[in-house]
Amino acid sequence: MKYGRTYNFSAGPAMMPEPVLEEIAAEMMNYRGSGMCVMEMSHRSKVFQQIRDEAEADLRKLMNIPDNYKVLFIQGGGTVQFAMVPMNLMKNGVACYIETGAWSKKAIAEAKKYGEVKIVASSKDKNFSYIPDCSDLDIPEEADYVYICENETINGTTFFDLPNPKGKILVTDQSSMFLSRPCDVSKYGLIWAGVQKNVGPAGMAVVIIREDLIRDDLDPKVPTYLSYKTHADSDSLYNTPNCWAIYCCGKVFKYLLDMGGLEAMDRRNRDKAQLLYDFLDESKFFTGAVEKKDRSLMNVPFVTPSKEQDADVVAASKAAGFDNLKGHKSVGGLRASIYNAMPKEGVEALVEFLKKYEAEHA
Repeated sequence: MKYGRTYNFSAGPAMMPEPVLEEIAAEMMNYRGSGMCVMEMSHRSKVFQQIRDEAEADLRKLMNIPDNYKVLFIQGGGTVQFAMVPMNLMKNGVACYIETGAWSKKAIAEAKKYGEVKIVASSKDKNFSYIPDCSDLDIPEEADYVYICENETINGTTFFDLPNPKGKILVTDQSSMFLSRPCDVSKYGLIWAGVQKNVGPAGMAVVIIREDLIRDDLDPKVPTYLSYKTHADSDSLYNTPNCWAIYCCGKVFKYLLDMGGLEAMDRRNRDKAQLLYDFLDESKFFTGAVEKKDRSLMNVPFVTPSKEQDADVVAASKAAGFDNLKGHKSVGGLRASIYNAMPKEGVEALVEFLKKYEAEHA
């Protein structure tokens, strides 16, 4: 780590790759001879059009996105997408949701404003510490889509096997695992991801949507901006987009390609997560909060024997040069988010700190 930077284990906004930040810094005052920063330039300019087009092309290459899918850059994060999905996809007014934690619960609550929501599987019975069996879901014929949060940022679970949607559209929130491993886009009707966890700065979501799902017959009361068709028809330039986020994400897309793509990131992420999970499994003081088979590679929640000791670990970690190890306020405990940009050295340093703390306090 350079520049006196800390190992930031925040769930988002989160770390960005240092080479990307260095390149952004070098272009801050004068982007490629334009005489201005990207934050200053017109979104209608040829210079920014190239930035946007390159970002989409590189994302398509990274994920091998089929030609019949649109890539959209939409302002706002998950909270906006929780509403846009049912607004745009509920034709029959019925949708199936799989309840696996805090963010799927929020999506469910929002979707209920627009139609009937059937919770077809849930892990609420064990405090969302596992992913339920989704191989034979009871999906009604009139259902418009099946929705999952593929990686629960707060609860630390992830889908390693996708649900069987039984011919219905599969919609996924990939925010906290986006671009962390290979993804077969053709298995989904719609993928969305808030970018502030694994890709870029806060304030934008990437939406990858199959073209046949883009409708022009929405309820006329749906705000213009909240129609996917609005963004698809205008190449995400209907209004002034989050130009800075698109630019930064484009840099990260190129970085990931240079690093070997999503297969390489998957290997790195599994390696990093294994270090931390191996320690938690051996520890007599720290305990992982998730069933082994469903553990997220991105967000690792764990606890000590008491809330007081949880708080003491957080305080000691800050003094040791780490940051944002406090668990989400809704669940407490501790949580280390180890996204793509977290170097292996950061996880190794965290494990050494936790070992030392355990030796001194257990």
